[in-house]
Amino acid sequence: MLKKDNNTTPSKKVFILGLPNSGKSQIFNNLTGQYTIVANYSFTTVAAKKVKVTLQDINYEIVDTPGLHSLYIQSEEELLVRDIIFEQRPDIIIFCMDANRIKQSLVLLADIIELEIPMVILLNALDETATKGIWIDSDGLSETLGIPIIESIAIKSIGTNELIKSLQNAKIGRLKINYGDLVNHGIAAIARELPQELKFRNKIASLMLLSDPFIDKYLNIQIDKELFLKVKGMASQTIFQYERSMNVIITNKRSAWADEITAKFTKRQKIAPGQLSQKIAGVCRHPVYGVPILIGVILILYFFVVNVAGIIANFMKIILWNPVEGYINGLGLSRFWSEFLIGNYGILTLGLMNAIITVLPILSIFFLFYHILEDMGYIPNLSILTKNIMNKIGLSGAAIMPLTLGFGCKTMATLTTKSLSSKKEQYITIFMLAFAIPCASQMGLNMAVLGKLGLKALFAAFGFLLIIDVSVGLLLNLIIKSDKKGIFIQELPPIRLPGIRAVVKKTYYRLYWFLKEAVPVFIYASLTLFIFNEIGVLEGLKKILSPVIVGFLGLPIDMVDALILTIARQEAAAGYIIKLIEKGNITYIQTIVAICLAQMFVPCFATMVAMGKQLGTKKALITILIINVNAFIFAGVLNALLHLIF
Repeated sequence: MLKKDNNTTPSKKVFILGLPNSGKSQIFNNLTGQYTIVANYSFTTVAAKKVKVTLQDINYEIVDTPGLHSLYIQSEEELLVRDIIFEQRPDIIIFCMDANRIKQSLVLLADIIELEIPMVILLNALDETATKGIWIDSDGLSETLGIPIIESIAIKSIGTNELIKSLQNAKIGRLKINYGDLVNHGIAAIARELPQELKFRNKIASLMLLSDPFIDKYLNIQIDKELFLKVKGMASQTIFQYERSMNVIITNKRSAWADEITAKFTKRQKIAPGQLSQKIAGVCRHPVYGVPILIGVILILYFFVVNVAGIIANFMKIILWNPVEGYINGLGLSRFWSEFLIGNYGILTLGLMNAIITVLPILSIFFLFYHILEDMGYIPNLSILTKNIMNKIGLSGAAIMPLTLGFGCKTMATLTTKSLSSKKEQYITIFMLAFAIPCASQMGLNMAVLGKLGLKALFAAFGFLLIIDVSVGLLLNLIIKSDKKGIFIQELPPIRLPGIRAVVKKTYYRLYWFLKEAVPVFIYASLTLFIFNEIGVLEGLKKILSPVIVGFLGLPIDMVDALILTIARQEAAAGYIIKLIEKGNITYIQTIVAICLAQMFVPCFATMVAMGKQLGTKKALITILIINVNAFIFAGVLNALLHLIF
């Protein structure tokens, strides 16, 4: 059915469009055989992804896009989608219609139909509407819209084969919305003035009447200045003739059309199953009940990461590592080669074993648990729970989702900050993400390290990081001059029973990517430390840093090794700290300080690149320098506080 397109025959461009969190990435996975992260919340896709495939002997280029609500642009993600549509003009659009949000999907569909591109509609998540007692007449809807509609449960790949067959039967949709003579004539008049070769002339004309903030910039590139000023004047004249907002008029017309279509083709049972999922979601984000639920989630995660992962790691050590170590010891190698392979900085001990036997079991358990929470829809409900705290540090609700996403992947979360309209909010959010918010792998490993000391150490370290990050946010809020704040519109997905297959598949890919990316880094980092140790650089570096590491921070001098590993990969540093604990080379207080220092010190390389993209290279480098200086200062303060308390 599916094979990679390796020939040079021109491919038909197929764009997957739809609301955020409507199943687009899952459809992309089903069609291409590729894997991109899928989760039960918005902003999972932050950039367009494309793959060339051959389906039923036809070459296609399938493009997965970030979610959007309208072609009238209100965010950078939506601008990205519109730009690639306008610049590349897809041959076919797969419109992912969320069966749980029919009206919202229809409002967006009205916008997309006006592009006059052949389409196929995938009506997704019908299993959920069935449990709610909602029935959708897909045949009647298809006949009215003039577009093939495929019923689908994308997460189970139901409807994928039918979708592939229907691509050859894609149709330009019918849209019966009368905006009024003045608007219709205005659109037609502007469109006639635009060059024939310009794509989407009618849509561009309607966007000009809506005073879209980005369409002028696009037109300035496409047409000469004289023509631009002429059509701009025509748009202004049409807008001036209306007493009411043109945006409100067009939006209301589309909304009324969507209401009419929804009422006609959807039916709800009078007696429907209880909305248990909505009640659970409400409790999870409740300001009183939500906090103990969050603590409970952390404790359950703590138990599995510390105990279950520990059992797996010990088993792997006995089965995999002990025979290898015994064999190498029995070879009678010289000191150099023995140290090179299985010494303190050996490529097998500090490199391969650290990655596979120490770190991998912890990440396996943590990702499995975290992905269950993702697919349940707990993460966006958690973002609502933290909304009031974020407001205190100058962040509107719009910044909450990027911060919450940071607990999954700080790089992706940093990229999503481009949706924030306030530069102040964007900077504070990026700083907090880079400074003290642990990503999924860091959190799992930190839990495993602190778990060897007990719950008190866990809450001491995480509590300190929380207080410091919030305090930094408060300080930045006072220092940075205020500008406009973003509007908080958070779509809350239903609490769902996660699919075991989907969770396991996502965990597998996360671990695969970790092994593919991190294991070579672990080995190169251990090799670097080995070389530094052999030529005396490491010893000299430790002497130079001893007053700071030992004197100010109260840490063992071996923490220099961990910091060097942190620069390479933070998971490597956590694995090294675990080794220090097992050898008894680090105390209770030192471990807490070490974990907090490693967490605050140097964000990963991918996050630094994302910071550069969002802030500019110079500003990002200054921010990283500030973060690293503050990491040492705050770690020293923590060391002093812990010695007073304990």
